[in-house]
Amino acid sequence: MRIDIVSVLPELMQSPFETSILKRAVDKGLVEVHFHHLREWGIGKHRQIDDEPYGGGAGMVMMIEPLDACLSELKSQREYDEVIYLTPDGETLNQRISNTLSIQKNLIFLCGHYKGIDQRVRELHITKEISIGDFVLTGGELAACVLADSVIRLLPGVLNDEQSALTDSFQDGLLSPPIYTRPAEYKGLKVPEILLSGNSKKIADWHYEEALRITHEKRPDLLDE
Repeated sequence: MRIDIVSVLPELMQSPFETSILKRAVDKGLVEVHFHHLREWGIGKHRQIDDEPYGGGAGMVMMIEPLDACLSELKSQREYDEVIYLTPDGETLNQRISNTLSIQKNLIFLCGHYKGIDQRVRELHITKEISIGDFVLTGGELAACVLADSVIRLLPGVLNDEQSALTDSFQDGLLSPPIYTRPAEYKGLKVPEILLSGNSKKIADWHYEEALRITHEKRPDLLDE
């Protein structure tokens, strides 16, 4: 997989890909992550990338010319499965979206900034818009890192135990059941006997029942879906 990330602040995103699981994925050659500083396509000697909005109002808008030039250049080099704009008014990220993106080959993430991008960029280039929640960040960079992490960890070979990703919350529409490790008793709190029984069928049933219970208590909307 290849992910190209277009940003005003690419240096803000580099460290997550230089540690832990994401670094391992990059080192193994399972994913390529390329950062592109939008100012390289900026206008004039000051590399301008933003301007005041037509019609007035507070804030600045990312201009169409630099964004169009950048995205057009990237798209001329290879075919992209999705050009994704990280924006508060996009579709809320969920596990289904991450699963779908994880089987793609080439992706572009465009990080919004200021008040957002010129609407015409959406019409010319954007194929998918994603939000990580109903709140506003100073830019799309952190959202791009969240999206990348949720996708890359699903690639075959990234996790030491690939079955681990299949049992995460939301993979089957439910939250995960409680988990325990040693010791079997701590400060009077005991691990459920069923988990110590060695009976795989009963343990699987317990996991499912607990997942249903917790989902009903914490996220009943998932059951409605």
